[in-house]
Amino acid sequence: MRERYFFVGIGGSGMMPLAMILAGRGATIAGSDRTLDQGRLAPKFDALRAIGIDLFPQDGSGITDGGQTIVASAAIEDSVPDIQAATRVAAPRMSRAQLLADLFNDSALSIGVAGTSGKSTVTGMIGWILHACGRDPTVMNGAVMKNFVAPDRPFASALVGGGDAFVSEVDESDGSIALYTPDIAVLNNVSLDHKSLDELRALFGDFAGKARMSVVNIGDAEAAALAARIGNDRRMTFAVEGDADLSARDLIPEPFAIAFTLVGEGQSLPVRLSVPGRHNVANALAAIGAARAAGVPLADAARVIEGFAGLKRRFELVGMAGGIAVIDDFGHNPDKIAATLDTLTAFTGSLKLLFQPHGYGPLKVMRRELVESLAARLRPGDELVLPDPVYHGGTTSREVTSAEIVADLTAQGAPARHIPDRAAAAAHLVATASPGDRIVVMGARDDTLSQLAADMLTQIRMKEPS
Repeated sequence: MRERYFFVGIGGSGMMPLAMILAGRGATIAGSDRTLDQGRLAPKFDALRAIGIDLFPQDGSGITDGGQTIVASAAIEDSVPDIQAATRVAAPRMSRAQLLADLFNDSALSIGVAGTSGKSTVTGMIGWILHACGRDPTVMNGAVMKNFVAPDRPFASALVGGGDAFVSEVDESDGSIALYTPDIAVLNNVSLDHKSLDELRALFGDFAGKARMSVVNIGDAEAAALAARIGNDRRMTFAVEGDADLSARDLIPEPFAIAFTLVGEGQSLPVRLSVPGRHNVANALAAIGAARAAGVPLADAARVIEGFAGLKRRFELVGMAGGIAVIDDFGHNPDKIAATLDTLTAFTGSLKLLFQPHGYGPLKVMRRELVESLAARLRPGDELVLPDPVYHGGTTSREVTSAEIVADLTAQGAPARHIPDRAAAAAHLVATASPGDRIVVMGARDDTLSQLAADMLTQIRMKEPS
């Protein structure tokens, strides 16, 4: 009998690709999602149905016997009817993280991608390199990989392959990184997001220390300190414009691309990425290093990574209208936002930013670093608008709000304002944008941000003279 799983919250960015991988391997999958019950994001759920996944209301009706394993994230509360139904029928329950870790640890070649920023991009890059080199990997990502999108795979955040490699980003925010035992560990960077630096140092250090080979960004001070604790025979280092096993030099930025020279193993190889920014050069070095550790020749990895098309919501150009560019971006912590703004400010044009914080808790943790990062980068003529944080229900402490972040910024002279309602915040930016401006929608944990960016582009087009 085939394994049966029921995913509570199947539409989540960490749940959907895991369900897709299990379905692709022959398991029977069903699930529910409150977003489905609310009638939102229908295309995502249509895509799940198209691969044979049954969907139910989140009212307990989909859980009828103890033969299903119930998969839920830590955010799912015991009061949810599906969880109550699982208790009634004595169905076993498993966390998303534990299930993924079991699949990962059981694979012949496990490649885990860790770090506060860049995990999804590096995972997608590694998956693309291995795929393009004929290794047929399985890839578990938290974002849609454009290279693998097809009419029958519009939400390609997972790739189900027959090769030995299982590539996955691993999450430190809930501590579940401790469950993974990688053959190859990638550590991109270490900075504040959900946890304190002391906690992150312990989690990332233990993760990298377990691997046969760790690929570490020594251009990041915190990651470099962790790399120093790993034996030379079990680490591969990389750095942008720094001395390392793999180095990027002679960077040539473009608005939506970047070129550099890859230096390593006695070779100097030209590379041009189809994604922009210095941070993506670091991501590319991480991916190339992981591919090398998996046995891909350096020249092959450098050649095929040029075909990496990027991820949805990672500095994604939604479109242009009236001389105004609209960009959809996942930036939600100080480092991610800084990388996006550094990429944008290298070129002319004012910035009109809508940043929706991804929760009250993270806002409290990263308050000081977030304000410092934004205040250092916002220029006269730019404008940052913060609506209230995304809130999906449940109990939460609202100790730090968007209004307080804006107050901190304006006290430093940064151009920021608080507009609590997101739709009103978007309308303000559309109304005030001028030709040459770049509108950027930023935030995480809310799939409707992409639709917001698309709606803003439509509104700008409606303003154009006919």
